[in-house]
Amino acid sequence: MTSNQDTTNKRRLPLCKISSALIGGGVISAQHLNTLRGIRGVEIVGVCDLSPALAQFTADRFAVPSWFTNYHEMLECSDVDVVHVLTPPATHDRIVRDCLDSGKHVIVEKPIALSHAAFCELWDYAATRNLQLIENHNYRFNEPIQQIERAITTGQIGTVEEVEVRINVNIRGGGRYSDRNLPHPSHQLPAGIIHEFITHFSYMLLNFMPPASIDNINTIRAAWRNHGGGNLFKYDDLDATILAGSTHGRLRFSCHQWPDCFSVQIRGSDGVATAELFHPTCQVTKHRPVGQHLTPLVNSLAGARTMTQSGFGSIWRKIRNHGAYEGLSRFLELTYDSLCTNKEPPVTYQQMNETSRLVDALLALENRI
Repeated sequence: MTSNQDTTNKRRLPLCKISSALIGGGVISAQHLNTLRGIRGVEIVGVCDLSPALAQFTADRFAVPSWFTNYHEMLECSDVDVVHVLTPPATHDRIVRDCLDSGKHVIVEKPIALSHAAFCELWDYAATRNLQLIENHNYRFNEPIQQIERAITTGQIGTVEEVEVRINVNIRGGGRYSDRNLPHPSHQLPAGIIHEFITHFSYMLLNFMPPASIDNINTIRAAWRNHGGGNLFKYDDLDATILAGSTHGRLRFSCHQWPDCFSVQIRGSDGVATAELFHPTCQVTKHRPVGQHLTPLVNSLAGARTMTQSGFGSIWRKIRNHGAYEGLSRFLELTYDSLCTNKEPPVTYQQMNETSRLVDALLALENRI
């Protein structure tokens, strides 16, 4: 949804009045604000950023009535039910605790905490106050991922046997991550810049590897490398193997391969489903009722049609300002509905807990090769 959309055209969810505020005015804030403007019953009452220029610009752009540079003032002065914490990961712990202390539900960008122990402390802190703490797992709600889930549920590819999640992003090729004069805060995270992506890797893998619990994983081997050298990046490459019984998983991050991609491939006993999230598409290769010799041809024709539709769809999504973040809208709609109806949130404690545990395991020295 674009920022200039008529706000009277509200989506159906949720069914109650609820007020929200945002801490952090970076790029991701626009994605959150675009969605919140379209959810019926949601009133955005404030935005906060350390930069007065960015805070005011964000408030003006999205017609938010108040802006702040001190989030404590925003929490005290505004009638807020939910706070979105969109600041760098290292700041989450203190800010989330302060929001919970003020009686607000919290939606926080990934990673929610820098270790599983820290996550557990934050979760307990929220639970004792009877407040919701929800981490953004937005890519789970992208349409290509939903299509893969439907392909698995309907038995199109049989039993899941292998899951690969791959991200190629040229983080060394310029932009916010490669500035030596103003290093990005994420360089200080335990896994450096890759730590910004590792939560996505982990929840996506667990979403498809049955059963989705780290207790059922019997092997984790993670190769962390800095192929580009230098002291700015801790790592620029990750190749991890995860085994859960007979199901194989692979997590792959590279900043040296081309083209950029965010792909999820599920290999089953009867077929393969592949989703691409940067240029949204989903392709299913399966048995066809045309015999063994013609099945590859039919799958190729179906794949060509999918790619053609995806190409035209990508142009239309760019025009409408939709892209890889399209799952964020569905995630927020379902989250606000759960807050209004007291239902379980779309990202549950178990999913956040298992994701955090897997991140810890990938970083553990005993699992490195």
